[in-house]
Amino acid sequence: MRLEVKNAVCGYGTRTIVKDISMSVSSGEILCLLGPNGVGKTTFFKTILGFLKLRGGEILLDGENIHNWSRKRLAKTIGYVPQAHTPPFPFKVFDVILMGRTAHLSMFSSPTKEDVRIAEEAVNTLKISYLKDKIYTEISGGERQMVLIARALAQQPKILIMDEPTSNLDFGNQIRVLEQINELSKKGLAVIMTSHVPNHAFLCSTKVAFMQKNNMFTVGNVDEVVTEGMLKEAYGINVKIVTTINSAGDKMKACIPMIN
Repeated sequence: MRLEVKNAVCGYGTRTIVKDISMSVSSGEILCLLGPNGVGKTTFFKTILGFLKLRGGEILLDGENIHNWSRKRLAKTIGYVPQAHTPPFPFKVFDVILMGRTAHLSMFSSPTKEDVRIAEEAVNTLKISYLKDKIYTEISGGERQMVLIARALAQQPKILIMDEPTSNLDFGNQIRVLEQINELSKKGLAVIMTSHVPNHAFLCSTKVAFMQKNNMFTVGNVDEVVTEGMLKEAYGINVKIVTTINSAGDKMKACIPMIN
């Protein structure tokens, strides 16, 4: 599956937020979307998901324009993982995950044994069976994020869009979520994720898209896009990018802020 955005124009009402954005992501790739607050990352996501109408350009899935796709058809193809949240009702974790099958159900129908099996598979993929019978509102932020990823997997999408999947998580849970994202891409999912942490692009991406003010948009591999100059321009701070060696002997880069 290949998602391609061509010269997209996105916005609310008569207000254009971003324009002339072009990018693509294919099965097995992770595109990390970086950029400061207020440049339109969420607006861009909402447009891909069909929550906002595309104001110009095209969004293609395997070459087919999704302009007239129904919300249900989109939901069968594109899964969405929002930032971890607390719902108003104390659902059991497994019930939250099973909600991911909604796009595949007809109106007023109940989940089938096959739907339950698929939800169970999502639980096993993320190794969170110990959470199944717990109350979603009573588990930790990192656990909630895993549950939301499992819910999206239960949709059986080809593309996964993740809005700051590590926000509000402690360091350990951030790394665990990034590890799971890497594993999902290896299984053939195409992933688009936003992050406010440039280091996440080094840890978890095959491509990077950098959104800046005044509709500046740069796409490429992480070494091309995440540079000291680009970070200074986007965030207004001096940084140093250093290289180290991980436990497997591979080179890894990290971004260090230069604080006076």
